[in-house]
Amino acid sequence: MKEIQDIIKAFDEAQLKQQQTALATVVHVEGSSYRRPGARMLVGEDGRLTGAISGGCLEGDALRKALLAMKQQKPMLVTYDTSDEDDAKLGMGLGCNGIIQVLIEPIDNFEKNNPIQLLKLIVSQRQKAVLVTLFSLQDKKGMQPGTCMLLIADNIIASEKLLLKDILLQHAKEVLDKQQSSFINYINDQHQLTAFIELLQPAISLVIIGAGNDVLPLMKMADILGWKTTVVDGRPNYANAERFASACHVLVSKSENVLSQIAIDAQTVFVLMTHNYNYDMAMLATLLNSNVVYVGMLGPRKKRQQMLDELAEKGIYFTQAQLSILHSPVGLDIGAETPEEIALSIVAEIKAILSGRETLSLKNNVAVIHSRSAVQIEEVKIHTPQ
Repeated sequence: MKEIQDIIKAFDEAQLKQQQTALATVVHVEGSSYRRPGARMLVGEDGRLTGAISGGCLEGDALRKALLAMKQQKPMLVTYDTSDEDDAKLGMGLGCNGIIQVLIEPIDNFEKNNPIQLLKLIVSQRQKAVLVTLFSLQDKKGMQPGTCMLLIADNIIASEKLLLKDILLQHAKEVLDKQQSSFINYINDQHQLTAFIELLQPAISLVIIGAGNDVLPLMKMADILGWKTTVVDGRPNYANAERFASACHVLVSKSENVLSQIAIDAQTVFVLMTHNYNYDMAMLATLLNSNVVYVGMLGPRKKRQQMLDELAEKGIYFTQAQLSILHSPVGLDIGAETPEEIALSIVAEIKAILSGRETLSLKNNVAVIHSRSAVQIEEVKIHTPQ
């Protein structure tokens, strides 16, 4: 989501300068690649690049193609075959082994539902969304419909003239239900179009309970990642805007009032680090009885157990399912000592948990990093009315 936020910012700046832009999107990958489908890059007519579609190897060529697309005002699909043994001779030197499809769309500033406007809607509404991008692998020089439909909850944004609108909507709803992006080939007698039906999650919302100095590195790392960050503390001399970045929401509150002031969804996580035993324990009791997916708590296992024992003495017990969301001591075991290192271990653990990943060094991972099945293209034959 951080990449999309940066692209939107760069687009707004280009508009102020009355400059043309084009959006390059990785729409499909076969084999290995540095970036996966959904990676985006905004290209300005002045050559400015925001975002990335590779590790830096494709961007130069994509810039040239994007400038051409802006001149022609026509979307184009570009294929980069990094499995080609002559790749190094072409000057690409990618070091990958895959086929990458990149769709480049010139942005029409006067089109109210252009790709950037759809991305703006996704960022502004903080809900799971499905974005549909249509392209033709069969006829790369032909029609490339591009980013054409957005589904957020029950809100559907698409042109009435959109090809395959009804079936695309059906498959977009299926992606929203299954919570996994998909690729579908639509085939009939006239044409063959491929849809990248992409699930987009809102940015992680990190709520840090505590406003001490050791919170600052965690807040800064979350900001770099584009996470939405809230800092909560009962002490106004600690929890104030002067001590934290403008991107961070600061809340002064008693523990019993915190949750009533924060919107919680599947991407909301909490980290307890007030260094105030009673405040942390009160928050722990509240959070374990809520629908939060992750609670991290700073401090040793002894502190965790003591809190749970004291709560049990008050008649407050938790099931194993409730306790499973509690990560205490918080963070991955990376040998962290300093506040900055501890912040890194916390951020890494949160990302791993929300991604459903076991914490394993990649060198010891015998499986591929990115699932090949996730980019398989399903074929659907459609019949054109006579």
